[in-house]
Amino acid sequence: MSFKSPTVGSGSRSRPFEFGRTHVVRPKGKHQATIVWLHGLGDKGSSWSQLLETLPLPNIKWICPTAPTRPVAIFGGFPCTAWFDVGDISEDAPDDLEGLDASAAHVANLLSTEPADIKLGVGGFSMGAATALYSATCRVLGKYGNGNPYTVNLSAIVGLSGWLPCSRTLKNQVQESHEAARHAASLPILLCHGSGDDVVPYKHGEKSAQTLSSCGFRNLTFRSYNGLGHYTIPEETDEVCNWLTATLGLEGSRS
Repeated sequence: MSFKSPTVGSGSRSRPFEFGRTHVVRPKGKHQATIVWLHGLGDKGSSWSQLLETLPLPNIKWICPTAPTRPVAIFGGFPCTAWFDVGDISEDAPDDLEGLDASAAHVANLLSTEPADIKLGVGGFSMGAATALYSATCRVLGKYGNGNPYTVNLSAIVGLSGWLPCSRTLKNQVQESHEAARHAASLPILLCHGSGDDVVPYKHGEKSAQTLSSCGFRNLTFRSYNGLGHYTIPEETDEVCNWLTATLGLEGSRS
């Protein structure tokens, strides 16, 4: 099954993005929160749904979509699943705003049908973490990169081994709006990164956390893992579980 997101780019370059299959992990207890979890470059939603199903978080519904297959510059144009195009992971690399907006809109659409009393979040790994952080900035600014309104109220953001897209312009955008500054100060974000990451180097995760802090994101937790490469370990997933339980006020196994 594939899903077609609204085309949210600008001008004649706009094109539809064909998203792959979405996997859902139902809550085993009382449903209190729904989190869209985004995989890394070249992966698929089912890879993470299998891991998330094993976590001791009975109150969370996980939605694990699969990114569109597209040519990716970092692979010389070879097509693979990717939330947006990327040629280089650095502060100076150009950002694929059209791809970022399309993926953030797809995530928002997946969350838009959840009941009003359910807390909403976005998390991800690597490029998925970058997309989750982009969604966080859309939430804070109240709009996508193309100016369309962003209306989903996010209560938690988790980024593992990722980076912050569009970081160069974020500070000015947040400071231009009292409402954006207020949202930035309150939005809970957990970032985790391994010091041995050879795919998305640790310095990028650390710099992303520093940039967010300097932009007024005060409810930010940054965790580093000595020697961890570009993958996750039980120590890290335990941290995620504890943070989500506390941040979202989950009942846990008592439900």
